[in-house]
Parts: sequence; structure tokens; C-alpha cells
Amino acid sequence: MFLLYFFSRKRGSLLTFLAIVFGSTVFTRTPGIRQYQLEIFWSWKEILGIGTCGRLGSTTGDGLLQENLLNILLLFPAGILLPGLTGRKLKWWMGLLVGIAVSSAIEISQLLLCRGLFEFDDIIHNSLGCMLGCLLGNRMLRLVHGK
Repeated sequence: MFLLYFFSRKRGSLLTFLAIVFGSTVFTRTPGIRQYQLEIFWSWKEILGIGTCGRLGSTTGDGLLQENLLNILLLFPAGILLPGLTGRKLKWWMGLLVGIAVSSAIEISQLLLCRGLFEFDDIIHNSLGCMLGCLLGNRMLRLVHGK
């Protein structure tokens, strides 16, 4: 009975989405060396030419801007699903907290498994995307259910 409840359609949609996200950001990557970038907003400093902290990967310039925007979009769908999952409007900070939790789990997994670059910028961008998705999900919930 618990499994039927847990894997209901709404929960199943979010769990499936998160499995795809973890698969593409952690588990399908080739193991390498442990890398991390602990400076907050280092990517925007690089894009704007303010800092020279240096990228640990090969993406520079416009590619780094594109990467930041894609990181915002990564958890946007999860944020959209949250109000539908709970059946009620959520505060913006709840979407942000879910984004922080999911993104932190991704980044820590990448660090521990040596499958990518651990960086606070990704956590910030992913969390922002989840929060924005939650705000849109709230509007969609209101349109569909009048809540």
C-alpha cells in the first residue's frame, strides 16, 4: 500500500525527472579527478571579465554563459511539478530550498564520485531555476484548480 502511495502519478513524475537529472549530471559521466571551485559567482566574474580565477574545464566566454543559463533551466521543471505534487500554492522560498537540497546532492555526488566539478555557482543557478519553476507552477495550479 505504501508503494502505491509513494509512486502515485504526481510523485512518479518528479522522481522520474530527478532520476534523469541525476543520471545525466552524475552517473553517466566518466570518472576523473576530484575538482572543485569554491569561489561564489566565479563564473559570472569570468563571463564579465572581472576575475581571472580560471576555469577548471574547457568552457569559456559565451559557452560559460550558456552553461549558467542551462543550469538555471535544469531544475526549472522540478519546480513546476512541486505545487502540483502538494496540491497547494507554495512559497517561493520552498522552491528555493528544494532546489538547494537537490542541487547540493548532485554537487556532493559529483565531488565524492569524481564525476564533475563541484561548484557553488551550480547550486545557486539550479536553486534559482527550481524557485522560478515553483512560481510558474503556482500560477498553473491557480489556473487549473482555481487555488
